[in-house]
Amino acid sequence: MTVKIFSIGLKGLEGYRVQVQVHVTEGKESMVIVGLPDTSVKESKERVLSSMHSLGCDVSEHKIVVNLSPSEQKKNGPFFDLAMGIGILKERGELKGNIPEESVFIGALALDGTVEKVEGMLPAIIAAKTLGFKRVYLPYDPLIPLELLKGLECVVVQRIHEVVQHLSGNSFLPFHNPKETIDLVSERFEHPKDFLDIIGHEQAKHAFEIAAAGEHNLLMNGPPGCGKSMFAETFPSILPPLTQEAQLEVLSLYQLAKEKIISLKIPPYRNPHHSSSSISIIGGGTFPKPGEISLAHRGVLFLDEMAEYPKKTLDMLRQPLEAGKVTISRAQSTVTYPSSFILIAAMNPCPCGFLGSNTRYCTCNDKQIQSYKNRISGPILDRMDILLFLQPVNLDQPSERISSETIRMRVEKARKRQYDRYQAQVTNAKISFEKLSKVSPLKESQLRMIRHVSSKQQWSNRVQIKIIRLARTISDLDGSQGITDESIWKAIALRREHHSKERVKAGKK
Repeated sequence: MTVKIFSIGLKGLEGYRVQVQVHVTEGKESMVIVGLPDTSVKESKERVLSSMHSLGCDVSEHKIVVNLSPSEQKKNGPFFDLAMGIGILKERGELKGNIPEESVFIGALALDGTVEKVEGMLPAIIAAKTLGFKRVYLPYDPLIPLELLKGLECVVVQRIHEVVQHLSGNSFLPFHNPKETIDLVSERFEHPKDFLDIIGHEQAKHAFEIAAAGEHNLLMNGPPGCGKSMFAETFPSILPPLTQEAQLEVLSLYQLAKEKIISLKIPPYRNPHHSSSSISIIGGGTFPKPGEISLAHRGVLFLDEMAEYPKKTLDMLRQPLEAGKVTISRAQSTVTYPSSFILIAAMNPCPCGFLGSNTRYCTCNDKQIQSYKNRISGPILDRMDILLFLQPVNLDQPSERISSETIRMRVEKARKRQYDRYQAQVTNAKISFEKLSKVSPLKESQLRMIRHVSSKQQWSNRVQIKIIRLARTISDLDGSQGITDESIWKAIALRREHHSKERVKAGKK
């Protein structure tokens, strides 16, 4: 007869059910794996056979055939070693107990029968829970927060014979210490920077508060040294902490990319250099892995000196900014990674950087300035919600000092209003416009106001929608039930390009 056991395969961050079918017949000792296995899966036969010999299971003079179903889906990684080993033991009669259909087996096998952790175990476990499995056998990994995986019994094993004992009804104690497991609930992390240390820039502070409350993209423009990088680095301090669901998503992505994460309570902050390749930012490669935009999922992606990035790389951000995910197609496979992030970008107004500055004279001609601006394509500029022009400030000028904690409390209140309104943890910038229009309809006079200004500014339909989204967030911060006229005017002011022709002329004088 054929033994059927379940395991989990990964396609990007998405997991799918894999049925491991094992059949043993008499013949020359061999093991064949079918079902579109890649090299890492084909190598499993040597590990599995060696572990069988270490357990005293006689597989000599036997031919073992393993089928990984669905057969049309390419399999990769050593996820299925443990399931193959248990299937062989069951076929040879070494395992007397039944294998419940709601159980799933994940893990690689060492030559001596030790069960070892594999890359991408956390998304595989989350997929097992989503697919309806009740129990998962897996090796110990201190970076997997088992206490957050409620509704799924996680049986941690060190050797394959422990799995046999458990399935046979013999209880045993897990070898790991629960205190060593990463604690996502009680973890604390202090932000290195605080808005309390930023002098002046009251309008910019309010713009960043709006961006944090509604997850709006923001483009800063200004001369060197005006505080663009400082604002971007301080921005995560006013974002609400990640929920447990978001923490698991972020941790899964970082494990797939083999990146170290500083804190799971704080939204991730990624700041790639403008010389980074498009693959490192978008993701991909021969064996696709998450890029910077996926590592910034649920957090912030900061592009400093945005105009210095290759135009092709910037245009690749179009789909992820709209869809909140990126699909990477390669000859071997097609994978999808989540990439819902807040884009914060900074650039100089011209090649020399001093166009519109109050302190320095711009040395660029009109052709150089226009060529520099054209590095940012229209579609990318359309996807920026807020356009902010910054000027240097005097360090001794009086200014309102406000802490990041105070701003974060207001942001959290505005986020809660959005969650209650949409009955889901989604913000004004990410919700579909159909849903936004249904729950927050505009008056006819407000629509005429937006159309009138947009006609003068020659704004696209996408920009007009972003005006409405911004106005909704501003109203949420003010505690208004509906979208107010004042919030629309504020949104229009935030979206208008402040380094306009009048400012350019002033800077040229």
